[in-house]
Amino acid sequence: MLDLKLLRQDPKEIEKKLQTKDPSVKLDELLKLDEQTRHLQTTVEELKAKQNHASKEIGKRKAQKQDVSDIMSEMASIKEQIEKLHHELEEVEKKRDLLLLELPNIPFDEIKISLDPKDNVCIKTHKEKPTFSFPFKNHMELGESLKLFDFNKSAKSTGSGWPLYTNHGAMLEWALINYMLDIHIKNGFYMVMPPLLVRPDILTGSGQLPKFADQQYKIEDKDYELYLIPTAEVILNGLNYDEIIPADNLPLYYVAYTPCFRREAGAAGKQERGLIRTHQFNKVELFSVCDPDKSNQAFDKLLSSAEEVLQGLDMHYRNMLLVTGDTSFASAKTVDIEVWLPGQDRYYEVSSVSNCTDFQARRSKTRAKKGSDKPYLVHTLNGSGLATSRLMVALLENFQQPDGSVKIPTILQKYLPVEQLTLQPA
Repeated sequence: MLDLKLLRQDPKEIEKKLQTKDPSVKLDELLKLDEQTRHLQTTVEELKAKQNHASKEIGKRKAQKQDVSDIMSEMASIKEQIEKLHHELEEVEKKRDLLLLELPNIPFDEIKISLDPKDNVCIKTHKEKPTFSFPFKNHMELGESLKLFDFNKSAKSTGSGWPLYTNHGAMLEWALINYMLDIHIKNGFYMVMPPLLVRPDILTGSGQLPKFADQQYKIEDKDYELYLIPTAEVILNGLNYDEIIPADNLPLYYVAYTPCFRREAGAAGKQERGLIRTHQFNKVELFSVCDPDKSNQAFDKLLSSAEEVLQGLDMHYRNMLLVTGDTSFASAKTVDIEVWLPGQDRYYEVSSVSNCTDFQARRSKTRAKKGSDKPYLVHTLNGSGLATSRLMVALLENFQQPDGSVKIPTILQKYLPVEQLTLQPA
């Protein structure tokens, strides 16, 4: 959430910056409601001052045994006005705050201004794109011949877009998860195993609600208002909800593995089939809480730890600094790590590392405090470290062999049974 004081100071400049992410952003209505809110607050305070004055006058008159009926009548009128204005103030504040929650974070000045993802800037490339001297298969064909997953079985029980990993596919998925956790723990991230359900205020704190309500899975239960997490980011951000953290404890670095749940349907067409876009996927998430002047260092730590996963797998990837229009809602700066998927003939994101500055902290009321100083808002950062579904696709497609087998990268082999070091067609 943005700072209202900042919006009041330079609304035209802020609106201009926000429109580089979302051209539909307009601040007029929000500022009008904000002005109305402040006017009502001032009026209520003035009436309370009159109320206090009248109360003192009543005390004086009673001490002198004078008539107070006129002041009592005035007090009743003031009380009625305050109650009415309080109700009006609550309604206006609610409307203003809802509009405020719909505004994205302001992108850093260094971010290229564009609404077209094709303008994203490649800032790093690791290794060369693989080439094949034989007709290669896509991950769906490999998955079928190697018996790694079965979308027909999962569709029977749940519906389309829900993956079922089988036998060696399930073991390979689990090996990837354990491999990634080992790297991040080595790099100083504190591992947690969080719940998979969260309250709406936690989702709001991370920026998922109300903006992306239609992408969430909500649990229908009269006793609980809970949502399945779309990413562990929301619950890692919620760990310090409405807390004041001793500044000496910063920075905090978390890592968590969770399944993630999103309503987004897989796009129709050959490229989005299989594991490319699903309603449920596995992800190792990185998260940091830090002092505002340390968020650049934290960003580099998250990015390098995510990259280390792909470097260990000896995999080609590229880092893309996203333009303003492609930067995520809560982020001021985002770098996507993309891997090459031969079967799709394009790059796909496997990690998105974002600096959310104080945007989430303000929504979540997460602050830090140095000694007796006034509490201040922290910065939060998040990054996939990594999402396994597209990483699995990249692994299968990039390491396939002419005989239809898939060679497992050396670094993963210690996490697998000996017979799985090369996946062979059935």
